[in-house]
Amino acid sequence: MKKGTVLNAEISAVISRLGHTDTLVVCDAGLPIPSSTQRVDMALTQGVPSFMQVLEVVTVEMQVEAAILASEIKQKNPQLHEALLQHLEQLQQRQGNAIEIRYISHEQFKQKTADSQAVIRSGECSPYANIILCAGVTF
Repeated sequence: MKKGTVLNAEISAVISRLGHTDTLVVCDAGLPIPSSTQRVDMALTQGVPSFMQVLEVVTVEMQVEAAILASEIKQKNPQLHEALLQHLEQLQQRQGNAIEIRYISHEQFKQKTADSQAVIRSGECSPYANIILCAGVTF
């Protein structure tokens, strides 16, 4: 469910259409995006905008009840993993609800993107900088 105002019309529209348990992906520049899934391409150049910049804007607008990460992020990108966990902790406090964090293999992650309402591509060029956000409700 939509919570505020995002300037990007495509992202705003996608979030406003989300229902409870629908999913939305924020990804790095290299994640393959299924042709059947809406792509919102924010990437301008390597690192711009960063994965965390895109995620921060999306989660200001979107009510989140769960997040899915590739388990490989723990070993291959521990710095980003820690930043993600901190962001999700802060988001829980802002929203007033627990956010379940689940880990699956990167291969499973790529398959699950096909079920998402959309994939928002950042300019991030670090490994496993991807998250599936599961929509919650504000009531």
